[in-house]
Amino acid sequence: MSKRLLKERAMLEKAPLPFCASITLLQDDIFTWECHILGPDDTPYQGGVFVLNLDFPAQYPFKAPKLKFKTKVYHPSVSLESGEICADVVGNWGPTLNAKHCLEVIYSLLQTPQADHPLEESIAQQLREKPKEFEKTAKKYTKEYAK
Repeated sequence: MSKRLLKERAMLEKAPLPFCASITLLQDDIFTWECHILGPDDTPYQGGVFVLNLDFPAQYPFKAPKLKFKTKVYHPSVSLESGEICADVVGNWGPTLNAKHCLEVIYSLLQTPQADHPLEESIAQQLREKPKEFEKTAKKYTKEYAK
């Protein structure tokens, strides 16, 4: 469904999301996007630039894209090792959803970290029980990796 992806990308170029610094096609492949997400203000991610890959399956929009951070992110819903994002975060996928929805979901994930859908249970526990410690570590990761 590359026609739809071309249209979605054109719409994002025409009306860019304020938190998305850039969207690039990797190796000119319409099915693989690299997005630079700006860390939200008043969060431990503020000042960081996070590289996010969106890999669209051939069955898109009937199947959801795979979302994966290339930048190391200290967040309960993001794997520290692989950068994979918990599938529950995007919610129930349907063909009416689109790339813009995915980017907005990722931004809100950074705006308000939740321990509800953890891929990293220890980080989720820290967020619940020691939120100041979580914030300190997330800021450290942002400063170190999200340049």
